[in-house]
Amino acid sequence: MFFQHIFEEKLAQYAYLIGCQATGEAIIVDPMRDIERYKAIAEKNNLSITAATETHIHADYLSGLREFAEDGVKILVSDEGDADWKYEWVIGSEYSHQLLKDGDEFAIGNIKFTVKHTPGHTPEHISFLVADGAATDEPMGILSGDFIFVGDVGRPDLLETAAGQKGAMRESAKVMYDSIQKFKEMPEYWQVWPGHGAGSACGKALGSIPESTVGYEQRFNDSIRAAIDEQDFVEYILDGQPETPLYFARMKRDNRKGPKVLGEIPKPKNLSVKEIIDKVQASNGVTLDTRNRYEFMTGHVRGALLSPLNKAFNTVAGSYINEEESIYLIVEEEKVEEAVVDLIRIGLDNIAGYATPSQLLEFGEKDGSLISMETIGFEKTEEYLSKEEAHLLDVRKQSEFEEVHIPGAMNIAHTRLLDRLDEVPKDKPVMVSCRSGARSAVASAMLERVGFDVKYVDDLIEEWLISKEY
Repeated sequence: MFFQHIFEEKLAQYAYLIGCQATGEAIIVDPMRDIERYKAIAEKNNLSITAATETHIHADYLSGLREFAEDGVKILVSDEGDADWKYEWVIGSEYSHQLLKDGDEFAIGNIKFTVKHTPGHTPEHISFLVADGAATDEPMGILSGDFIFVGDVGRPDLLETAAGQKGAMRESAKVMYDSIQKFKEMPEYWQVWPGHGAGSACGKALGSIPESTVGYEQRFNDSIRAAIDEQDFVEYILDGQPETPLYFARMKRDNRKGPKVLGEIPKPKNLSVKEIIDKVQASNGVTLDTRNRYEFMTGHVRGALLSPLNKAFNTVAGSYINEEESIYLIVEEEKVEEAVVDLIRIGLDNIAGYATPSQLLEFGEKDGSLISMETIGFEKTEEYLSKEEAHLLDVRKQSEFEEVHIPGAMNIAHTRLLDRLDEVPKDKPVMVSCRSGARSAVASAMLERVGFDVKYVDDLIEEWLISKEY
């Protein structure tokens, strides 16, 4: 049996390529939209992807199933859950497909898969028991998707916090409790292959180790250990979940109804900075600057968004850019493809052009129209507060803010800020802070873009709070 994790660092996501070397067939589990990389791995190992499946309707990225379906690959998807959470683009379609229910079995060559309905994170969520049929029909492990992670379980609040289904989170938490009871009955030696690792927004305490065992998670996973009493578990699992990025709702919608067929990955053209400025103004587009925050604050195009090309790139871009907007990148030449792939993974396909940082600096020297943003520390922040000359907006998570914060600050997580702009006062400048300056930098750029008078707070809040004994 061929088995390979395929890890995407920015979204902390695992896909799995599993193949039968005797027949040359393979299945891809939980693929992203840029499917050529999976096909390349299969080909390198003398395999052909004949089937594609996923554990549930994802919220954090666009699925690659439709791309595979367009290639004639058989699609296998869950038919569990209620009527609101069915794969609308698959049911009744002409794509080669199979709808899966709890207990169903299928094979890829000699490898046998058994479907287990494991709801809680989502109503339709399924996991797959995997057996190497060349040796035994007994499963060796479980592809657990967003049901069981290393060190955590899938958050049950997304139907409410991301998809807008009011009142759903507590009932979903109860369903997750029931699913965990079934997990506790599984053999301890089974391996656990999760859908995400540390850094994903699909849980609150995910580990960075790529796999585990049922027995280990039963003993040391705090969320599973908390599943002794239903009510206690509900309170535990819902407490402290991070705010969902705004784009999660769009991913849920598109993955249910059917992602737009991508085909080839966009190849934006290099443009001059002046061309980008003119096109943004003419098309109501957006300039997305991928430089570091210090370079951005020193000089940037008026109205530009900031999203450094790091692990938070997808989350920030997805939370601040609408899918209809044309995107013009400020990005290093050798990183254009990386940025484009990151954007199409979250459905931001309208990437219309790019300029390099050196082009931007040259433009600034010749034209002089780049703007800077005032950068302050917490000492100056408190001075402005004491004189009531500015408001303080803390863009950390609510759980961080509730633990400790500067008196007088208001709190909106940076991933939800675009949806809550009407809560931010405009009568005075807004000072934007976070833990270290990274989140407040991207939030400051977004607020400046929509017309706020912004002062960026670049300082370490823990050191300041300790020094002031808050």
